[in-house]
Amino acid sequence: MLVPAVAAGGVIWALRTEGSPEETADRYLAAWSAQNYAAMRALVADPPADFESRHRGFLSGVKATGAAFRRKESARTVTDATDAEVVTFTAGVSGARSFDYDGRLRLVERDGTWKVAWTAATLHPLLKQGRSLRLVTEQREPARVLAADGTEVNHPGAPGSVQQLIEGMRQTFPGRFAAAGRTRIDLFQGDERVKTVVAPATTKPIRTTLDLKVHAAGAAALKGVDKPASLVALRASTAEILAVVNAPGGFNRALLGKYPPGSTFKVVTASALVAGGVEPDQQVTCPAEKNIGGFPFHNAGFKDYGTLSFRNAFAHSCNTTFGELSVAELNGGRLGEVAESFGFGTPITPGVPAVRAEFPAPRDDTDLASASIGQGRVLASPLNMASVAAAIASGSWIPPKLVTGEPIPGARPDRPRPLEEGVVKALRSLMPAVVTDGTAHGASFPPGSAGKTGTAEYGSGKEPPAHSWFIGYKGDVAFSVIVEGAGAGSAVAAPIAARFLRALA
Repeated sequence: MLVPAVAAGGVIWALRTEGSPEETADRYLAAWSAQNYAAMRALVADPPADFESRHRGFLSGVKATGAAFRRKESARTVTDATDAEVVTFTAGVSGARSFDYDGRLRLVERDGTWKVAWTAATLHPLLKQGRSLRLVTEQREPARVLAADGTEVNHPGAPGSVQQLIEGMRQTFPGRFAAAGRTRIDLFQGDERVKTVVAPATTKPIRTTLDLKVHAAGAAALKGVDKPASLVALRASTAEILAVVNAPGGFNRALLGKYPPGSTFKVVTASALVAGGVEPDQQVTCPAEKNIGGFPFHNAGFKDYGTLSFRNAFAHSCNTTFGELSVAELNGGRLGEVAESFGFGTPITPGVPAVRAEFPAPRDDTDLASASIGQGRVLASPLNMASVAAAIASGSWIPPKLVTGEPIPGARPDRPRPLEEGVVKALRSLMPAVVTDGTAHGASFPPGSAGKTGTAEYGSGKEPPAHSWFIGYKGDVAFSVIVEGAGAGSAVAAPIAARFLRALA
């Protein structure tokens, strides 16, 4: 634009530059975002002959699918040492490895307009003649799996049971363990790498609730056991899985095994009876044998305890007492409702495959009496039964969890299920009695222990084989132990549980 200026002798005309550096920068950046190289070239003072190919090469070198450029509104235009105006911009590159960077546009006056004084550094501040940015793919490090204290546990030296859990995580989070590469952006001078400009994304570790000290105590407790055995420990207040031990390995029976829980299920049955009005000091009968629904039920060793308190019937694991009371008090689906409050029938999604506990609706009195003592069609894993013990210790049944900070595929929100206050109070007096005066009194438990033995028959015959069970808690640690086909819970599983708690202490 020509503007008049007064001078001696008359008027002269002065040339004024059109627009502003910011306006030219905005048009240039908009054209660059649209990859409109013809429009960009028109805004450059002295574009090189290979202007378009240089831009295309920049994007192809980093395998970009697109890029967006805009002027930084907060930045003021300044004049550099060459009297050019400098406008700063921000760039966002999208593609196989997205990244952001800040750049500078130098603008000069040319033929009455503002033009971009283009150099290789206009593309990226690190570029100059002979330099390029390239996308580089490297082998991605495998997802690290961490115990609760941050110790890495996915290595060949990790305990075999922990490695079983990691295999389970591979099934739950296959993408985290997939053999794939990760990308970075490197600066090259010719074909020689200068440095990494954009670092590869770090692989987020998988964090677990495992406590390696608790795991070591569980492994020590199972040492020397000559039948397949498992131990599961939880933090009762949160249901975080602290330890999962299987001996021998090969099958994660602790989380995937389905067994009749035997008399450990009497924790659930006792809770239903107490909720229905049975008092711990209430007198009940415990004959050696009792016909219920046309089927003879008997106590272990056919022991006759006569008349005793409900607390002592629980401590001595009286099958006849529980079968009779269940038929009298818990018909109409009541036992199933209480079992559900302890997680039976609920999908278990701790971050590795795990089975749910099963309590099919009893078909008749005999079926109900069998279910009340953890026989018949009732099935549970050691994890399921550890969560039953944890519910008494904490006052609520909480879905057990192993992997934290991750959305678990297939998991549904499942809030804690508070137990009735009277039930919790009663069971906290019944379960310690098992250890001090009942079936587990000979196992040398440390003070403050509580639990329940279980002898779960399977198969057929006059003396069918039985799995040995113990579930319990001490403080904020709840646990379960099973030894397949080992017989009485008082003789095998209870001493293992006592060794575990002593090792923790």
